[in-house]
Amino acid sequence: MKDVNGVSAGYYNPEICNLVDFIEIINQKMVDASVPYASEVVKNIPIYDISALQNVIANDKLRRELMAEWAWVLRESAGAIVLRNAYQDTSAIDEATKLYEQIISNEKQKSGGGADHFAAAGANDRIWNSLQKLCESSPDVFLRYFANTAIETACEAWLGPNYQMTAQVNLVHPGGSAQQAHRDYHLGFQTADISSSYPSHVHALSPVLTLQGAVAHCDMPVESGPTKLLPFSQTYLPGYAAWRREDFREVFEDKFVQLALNKGDALFFSPAIFHAAGANVSSDIHRMANLLQVSSAFGRAMETIDRTKMCSLVYPYAVKHFKEKTLTLGEIKAAIAATGEGYSFPTNLDSDPPTGGLAPETQQEFFMKALQNNMVEAEFENHLAEIDNKKTA
Repeated sequence: MKDVNGVSAGYYNPEICNLVDFIEIINQKMVDASVPYASEVVKNIPIYDISALQNVIANDKLRRELMAEWAWVLRESAGAIVLRNAYQDTSAIDEATKLYEQIISNEKQKSGGGADHFAAAGANDRIWNSLQKLCESSPDVFLRYFANTAIETACEAWLGPNYQMTAQVNLVHPGGSAQQAHRDYHLGFQTADISSSYPSHVHALSPVLTLQGAVAHCDMPVESGPTKLLPFSQTYLPGYAAWRREDFREVFEDKFVQLALNKGDALFFSPAIFHAAGANVSSDIHRMANLLQVSSAFGRAMETIDRTKMCSLVYPYAVKHFKEKTLTLGEIKAAIAATGEGYSFPTNLDSDPPTGGLAPETQQEFFMKALQNNMVEAEFENHLAEIDNKKTA
């Protein structure tokens, strides 16, 4: 039995990967007419101007059309999308940047800072679990940062509802070296031997469990090293076995594309696309991106998040913005989706049986209900504790 790339089905290992097949795949061209919601296509990557798509995102029918287009691009076509002006007001980004810089400074004093998976030590400053750390530093900045319906729409387009948000900040200084070409979490974080032990259908499944994203915290011209991407490479099914081979990496270095990003832009891509952070050859640009790694409700996230604590921290600020109408309900929902647990399982069904449906109430559902019912903080926190206790009773 053969798969569509001409490789024997069953299991993949580096030896069976065919470079000729791979090159044929990456030599495709994106047709502008295939992405009607895009404002332009640059280097085979469709660009979407979010400032011109607000009415589309706000309309359920049109939003589904847009999400279907994005999902098609991520799975079957280029493998990446750029959302221009994802943040039309970048004040929350600026405030978050200052907080992240302080976190980096504090962590360096304590432990020397975080390492990187695919670059030499010292090339970057890294904040693991920037999601929770931003929330703990300033729940209000966190809320406004993730009150972003464009990001929510991109996540839902690939993963469906009830996704799990995690994030890691990457700061690459002038002179910072590039990463090696790779694929990402889940199988991309396994050794070659472990990756080859998973059957081929899991290689096809792994990319649809996670969405990779990056929010630009500064203007990123090409010389600052924005992400290098190899369009269409995510459609090469044995790619998790191939990306470590030097001949495939040489093709990547010969064929990759880079797109300049502006502060407030967002890039989303399939974790299976061959990609790598670029070298920062600028003299004065400290390239900061918040790397979003968003997981399907049907999988588990890479990081452990104290979402109960985050809900408690964010709730009073959500009440304030809800009452004063400084954020729309849709924007608050987007922030709640990054804060609370959106999936009911695993749980203890003896102590936490389904109520009013097939699954117990989630933190996100309770958060929104409490907000709409003007629940006081003490009662909100007590009920959050009850939800946790039921799951472990």
